[in-house]
Amino acid sequence: MGKCTPVQPAVLFDVDGTLVDSNYLHVHAWRRAFAELGLDVETWRIHRSIGMDGSTLVRSLSGSAPAETQKRLKELHSRYYKETGPLLRPLPGARPLLQRVADLGLQVVLATSAPEDELALLRRVLDSDHLVAEVTSAADVDTAKPQPDIIQVALDRAGVTAGQAMFVGDAVWDAEACARAKVASIGLLSGGVSRSELETAGAITVFENSAELLAHLDESPIARLAIGKC
Repeated sequence: MGKCTPVQPAVLFDVDGTLVDSNYLHVHAWRRAFAELGLDVETWRIHRSIGMDGSTLVRSLSGSAPAETQKRLKELHSRYYKETGPLLRPLPGARPLLQRVADLGLQVVLATSAPEDELALLRRVLDSDHLVAEVTSAADVDTAKPQPDIIQVALDRAGVTAGQAMFVGDAVWDAEACARAKVASIGLLSGGVSRSELETAGAITVFENSAELLAHLDESPIARLAIGKC
């Protein structure tokens, strides 16, 4: 009987809308950016695109505007979003959830495609870097969710396979990316997407927010991941 090589499984966390209450600030920032450049984009369409790769969001909502316009839209969004930084707050249960996951002997990985400057702001708000084993950002991939690339980068950095990881996110794009990467995902309603949509996209279970996931962690797939570690 072969020896078991110790493996520390990983829980990959999206950040925007999952750990930090930022989704609707992104919506407002994008709305201002589109309006400033004279593009009439309905707010609900912006919300439905939050969590998607930024370039894909801009291309789809701007009607494939010229490259210079798309670049300007992203710059304006970043400026307006950062102006709302003082309004950012951790979502209920976010910090205690990360602590509990780390206490279970699991790696905490921030698997986000946020740009570096926005990620730095989110990490300051979350104030949990001492619990985080690995981090990804927009700089790591050319195209982010719903493509699986950022998930694969997170797995590689944590040194785990798809079967040794679990993802927690709030968007259909998270669940779709995980399905493509063959990583099981848990959905949270804190991003403003319905339970049925998250389940249809591939989430194996859905909780209201980080606090509810924490309250039920012992019977969640994350606890099973911890029990199964070598």
